[in-house]
Amino acid sequence: MRSQPPRIGITADVARDDQGRPRHQVRSTYVDAVLRAGGVPVILPASGAVREAMLPVLDGVMIIGGDDIDTRPFGVPLHPQAQVMDASRQEAEFALLRALDAQPQVPVLGICLGMQLMGVHRGARLIQHLGDVLPDADRHRQDRIHPVTSELGDGPVASWHHQALGDAADLEVIGRSDDGVIEAVRDPSRPFFLGVQWHPERTPDPTMGDGVIRLFVDAARRK
Repeated sequence: MRSQPPRIGITADVARDDQGRPRHQVRSTYVDAVLRAGGVPVILPASGAVREAMLPVLDGVMIIGGDDIDTRPFGVPLHPQAQVMDASRQEAEFALLRALDAQPQVPVLGICLGMQLMGVHRGARLIQHLGDVLPDADRHRQDRIHPVTSELGDGPVASWHHQALGDAADLEVIGRSDDGVIEAVRDPSRPFFLGVQWHPERTPDPTMGDGVIRLFVDAARRK
């Protein structure tokens, strides 16, 4: 186990101001959650080459939430309700996941969009709009609280998403909400490769909130 606090790479989102100028950004909730768990946050810009170059100095990687996956590069038409992330971020996220496949010892936590990216990278089907398949899909938006049962624990979680994984491909489903939405997946062949559909950094429940971040940072500490 490391004597120094583990260095946790947090993937940056890309946003544009009213003049179209891009900026790399991470909400403080992710940074604060890593700090509370005893990790040192390291912001990873939206460049696949830079992220891959930084992997040797990181002890874990957190893939954060954001806008929707652009499914068109995978030959799937885009849903009218989709609001796709910046193309540079999408390219960087999938490049990072490919680089992490070559370094399976690095712990990975995907949050919301992050879990969806992990699943799509492995060939999972993406539900592009939950409203098409659930009559009360809005309960998963605007940080509304709903119950989740999982191998990580059971409890209320805060969510903000309108897309979800329709299956997990070769990942293992380890959590679902009470309406059947896939809420947690993992790769049991790797030391720590976990995705959660909710936002643990904004979930008040100690097990489903900070407890999830702590599991991840502790795994990075053991790397």
